[in-house]
Amino acid sequence: MNIRKTACILTAAFMALTAVSCTADKPKDNNSSAAAEISAAESEADTMPADENKTADAAAKKERIYDYIKENYGTNMLSCQQESTWMGSPDYEMDYIEETTGKLPAMRGLDFMNNDFDGVVMRAKMWDSEGGIVTICWHTGVESSGYQESLDDTPDFDKLLTEGTDEYNTMMESWDKAAAALAQLRDAGVPVLWRPFHEFDGQWFWWGKGGSENFIKLWQLMHDKFTNEYGLDNLIWVLGYSGEVKDGWYPGDEYVDIIGSDTYDNSTNINAWNKLLNVADKPMAFHECGNVPPVSKFEQDGDMWAWFMVWHTDFITKNDKANLKEVYNSDKVITLDELPDFG
Repeated sequence: MNIRKTACILTAAFMALTAVSCTADKPKDNNSSAAAEISAAESEADTMPADENKTADAAAKKERIYDYIKENYGTNMLSCQQESTWMGSPDYEMDYIEETTGKLPAMRGLDFMNNDFDGVVMRAKMWDSEGGIVTICWHTGVESSGYQESLDDTPDFDKLLTEGTDEYNTMMESWDKAAAALAQLRDAGVPVLWRPFHEFDGQWFWWGKGGSENFIKLWQLMHDKFTNEYGLDNLIWVLGYSGEVKDGWYPGDEYVDIIGSDTYDNSTNINAWNKLLNVADKPMAFHECGNVPPVSKFEQDGDMWAWFMVWHTDFITKNDKANLKEVYNSDKVITLDELPDFG
């Protein structure tokens, strides 16, 4: 059975049932064949192996992945691609990359946006079963919502960070949903490169609007809750700066495993790389970009990131095809087929 095709079928069925919208400006999904898709998904799902008897060893597997990232950092880059779910197939970007380059990315980027917890868990399990690495971000409002809410919300941070207030309780209810989804992945033995509150120092998302001190409290609060209350020892915590990499926003070494930055200016993000070197002695990731530069440019600039991740839909399809093929077939770029068995 083709696992990626099965993931596509199951996700189509899930989306048809829930009718979740993934972006404000995306075209509406065509659900006219929902019944047929659901029937096909159920038929395929019957042939899937059950997870009940699987021994979850996500913590040990996480450490092996983290060690692998550290071993390759500075020399080789992991390829990563952010998915979309509204282009007719959750594998829209993966299919495009495979058709263009003959390869698949080592890492798949997912998003809990619009409360797509069940769908993300399902696709993360599928990607892990193929031997890939999973990274998850979260566009959300204070109350689990979507991209627009992540921009529009302007919370009172004094109330938000005070235990027992309505604002605090509302945020905790939202976090509980994400933590429960991540716990499902832990129990299935799936490690996650967890990248919450990204581009915080850009201060366009609500989590950055309270300034650096409140952001640090927010990050540490989530880290403590997810680690101590939920026991999410399958997470590798990725602190994702904007391209600015402002001073004073670092939560502390004990709360962060990987630091990174993003930019869409077609560069290798060398300016951010140089700033991050002064933030912490951690592996560094180019966690979002539009056009991925040639590998030779990364080598020339001296910023061989732990990974690069191209954003979804038009961002990946507007990359120069010849360069994309060269990047994915470079000896310096790790693709899905080149990953070791993390166990």
